[in-house]
Amino acid sequence: MNITIRILLFLACVCCHNLPLAAQSGYRLWLDFKPLPTETAANYKQQLRALLFPVTSQTDSVARQELLTAVNGLLGECLKSVDTLQETGTLVIGTPATLPWLAGEAIAEHLRHVGDEGYGIHHTAIKGKPTTVILANTSSGILYGVYAFLGVLQRGEDISQLATTTQPKIALRLLNHWDNLDRTVERGYAGFSLWDWHRLPGYRDPRYTDYARANASIGINGTVLNNVNANALMLTAPYLEKAATLADIFRPYGIKVYLSARFSAPIELGSLADADPLNPEVQQWWNDKVAEIYRYIPDFGGFLVKANSEGQPGPQNYGRSHAEGANMLADALNPHGGVVMWRAFVYEDTEPEDRAKQAYNEFKPLDGQFRDNVIVQVKNGAIDFQPREPFHPLFGAMPGTPLMMEFQITQEYLGFATNLAYLGTLFSETLLADTYADGPHSTVARVIDGSLTGQKLTAMAGVANTGTAINWTGHPFAQANWFAYGKMAWDPDADAGTIAEDWLRRTFGNDASLIGTLLPMMMQSRETVVNYMTPLGLHHLMGWSHHYGPGPWIKDKQRADWTSVYYHQAGKDGIGFDRTASGSGALSQYAPEVQALFADPQTCPDEYLLWFHHLPWDFRMKSGETLWEALCGHYYGGVEEVADMQAVWEAQRGKVDSTVFQEVSDLLAIQHQEATLWRDACVLYFQQFSGMPIPDGLEQPEHPLEYYENLQFHFVPGI
Repeated sequence: MNITIRILLFLACVCCHNLPLAAQSGYRLWLDFKPLPTETAANYKQQLRALLFPVTSQTDSVARQELLTAVNGLLGECLKSVDTLQETGTLVIGTPATLPWLAGEAIAEHLRHVGDEGYGIHHTAIKGKPTTVILANTSSGILYGVYAFLGVLQRGEDISQLATTTQPKIALRLLNHWDNLDRTVERGYAGFSLWDWHRLPGYRDPRYTDYARANASIGINGTVLNNVNANALMLTAPYLEKAATLADIFRPYGIKVYLSARFSAPIELGSLADADPLNPEVQQWWNDKVAEIYRYIPDFGGFLVKANSEGQPGPQNYGRSHAEGANMLADALNPHGGVVMWRAFVYEDTEPEDRAKQAYNEFKPLDGQFRDNVIVQVKNGAIDFQPREPFHPLFGAMPGTPLMMEFQITQEYLGFATNLAYLGTLFSETLLADTYADGPHSTVARVIDGSLTGQKLTAMAGVANTGTAINWTGHPFAQANWFAYGKMAWDPDADAGTIAEDWLRRTFGNDASLIGTLLPMMMQSRETVVNYMTPLGLHHLMGWSHHYGPGPWIKDKQRADWTSVYYHQAGKDGIGFDRTASGSGALSQYAPEVQALFADPQTCPDEYLLWFHHLPWDFRMKSGETLWEALCGHYYGGVEEVADMQAVWEAQRGKVDSTVFQEVSDLLAIQHQEATLWRDACVLYFQQFSGMPIPDGLEQPEHPLEYYENLQFHFVPGI
């Protein structure tokens, strides 16, 4: 047979779209539907012989194509499309509207409990015939169900035992892209922005579709296209047309488009004298602008707003409150069904007594004053996405206001995309923390999913780590953080370890030895980064401006709270930030039960010790060590743990794709160098105050402190 004909026949059978046929580079993410082991595939082929899937929408069409492509890749053969149930091996997919004949079946009862986006997957007998069924109330639910079913196949699970019904606990599950119109990405470490604004709307990069596929596969249903430090041009007609093109691409995947809005846009675009939210002219300008946006994007989701923080304009410029500013935009959006996500990451132009208190002080008095379509977006911690922070005190403190979580998926403070740090453990640590807002078990997860306060508007945002890197995220394992975020946005109570194992199996296959070795490494990885960067509750020790590398010596900047010395307060008398009643009093912003946990340094968990306490260097730890010895132990231990990660990964040579293996191996080598830099710089810096020797058995830093203080890093990404 002619070689050209053979190639064409092969491509026709594969039924795939946008999937590179070259060696895996990480581009296919967890949607790499490579062939399953022969025995597993043969078993599935007996149970999956035919597909009964009525298609009535674009989303149905997407779901069907995803299913056919994946099953062909996994099993090596395409499903046969049928119009009626077969005696055995039929996969039935649909809604009550497309499969009305299922109304009398017991399986249909599950649909009463899954809402608009949930689904059920069951293996059951219908009309006496063994059948696998994916049912939902809407096409979006079908799409999510199909992706979940494909995950079952990727993991090699027994589909004859399938019996699952699920729905998202969070309504709005968004990515926040800190992408600028020139395609740079603030705090982006995976190349340039995905959005090629210059060539939009004319050129629809296939990568936009693959981005939508990836998000839909983990339940993400919204994306904020532009940076929270917004450019008003985003709201002009040319860019709205470009955004509308992206919205058209994303819509079949159940993803809505949102925009970051610059509060001063009426001045910059409308030539108004001010942007006062109580000015009728300003209100009308926003009403007109919102109506214009909906003409371009009929299902536009709404605005994300950063106001009166880090120099951004906002309502306080005119003596108005955050509630008055948010409500003005909410009133403009309300007739169209849009929402306002108003960020609580604020701090005054003048230096506060403790920046950790700022958001609570500003927003707590406004509880209950926001419109119903306003949700306040709160970072997981009160400072700024540090490697570890206690949960933000606003969670549980505003029962009359919907609050949404803001996580950072991109690793601004966790080593950028050169460091392996699985953030599922960070997300879970925050979500499962108990606020005691309404007694025990008042977790942060229950605050944001509305079950604690009865709020109907629920949301979660993750600052995206995607870019033009071939593997999307810059580090192959950073894909797991995108994956974990989506899974926890769907269910904030989900287990971080289960999610990590799911990602590993979908990405690397089901080799038991491989999974059993890599899973513990992933679960420890974020703690490892904390150990060599900011152990024992230290925070904000990074380099100036670019946030790369250690900088515990940073001082004498425009604001004290932009420096490291402000936070660690190291001196001859000790180290740490006293936030108890004897210090800044920030601990008082938490419930009494939380205060009791952290108030006494003898009982405060070591992880938060120096976050809440300033202690002498010879303070006796629970381990019996002095504080200085424990601090050194964490810094040196973190570097050793990276070396252990290198050894674990090296043992996987030949078990994973060679391209991915080499990239991870090289990045782990970089991580070891950076961990050593952090260790040596921080230990030497703090030693000058402690006056104590580095404990016996630990190697001395290679250079004196001055060497590390004088290091300069140019053109660091993400600024």
